[in-house]
Amino acid sequence: MVKDLVCTLKSARKREICCSRTTRAIIIDEPTPGLKSIFHIIILDQRSGKAEVQYQHDYVGISTCIGFNANPVINFSGVFGTNAFALGTDVAFDTASGNLAKYNAGLSFSTADLIAFLTLNDKFDTLIASYYHTVSPLTSIVVGAELTHSFSTNENTLTIGTQHALDPLTVVKARVNNFGKASALIQHEWRPKSLFTISAEVDTRAIEKSAKVGLALALKS
Repeated sequence: MVKDLVCTLKSARKREICCSRTTRAIIIDEPTPGLKSIFHIIILDQRSGKAEVQYQHDYVGISTCIGFNANPVINFSGVFGTNAFALGTDVAFDTASGNLAKYNAGLSFSTADLIAFLTLNDKFDTLIASYYHTVSPLTSIVVGAELTHSFSTNENTLTIGTQHALDPLTVVKARVNNFGKASALIQHEWRPKSLFTISAEVDTRAIEKSAKVGLALALKS
């Protein structure tokens, strides 16, 4: 029995692709000059539990998913932006309770040597602002900082970190937060895609009780 069938229907600017009985993609080439739109429908059987609709554009991406049970959770996520700026959201609505089960939002700004994020997570209870800057591409010197604020507990966590390449195959990373927890590692790529890592972590307020050292070896063919 043939389970999947791939067929393509083409017009001047539109292609419709049926990848299987459950998946269909509609690709519109250049709805306006220089742009492409993809409308992707994934309809799964009841045993798989959900159906999903995706829309992709050069500057917009949207995904909606709904379950097949009696009281489904409807998920929606979307992002809008350019190479330099992006704004997105992730929302889940529980039809059983009539409440939003999840809602997050974020925005980002990036250049050739800088990336900055601002996100609201945990139903807008947690605000995270982060900054990542490449100081020297030649030696991979990077500095970064992240500030997390919890509105429910009014707690702030500030973490700063850096990394530096000792040579093309060896990198050193370190970070510390405002609670005195510090960590560092040295990582060496001793053969392509295979890494050897030595790491350490300590709470500077209780060094005798909290010091940790670890070794890791990752092998990839």
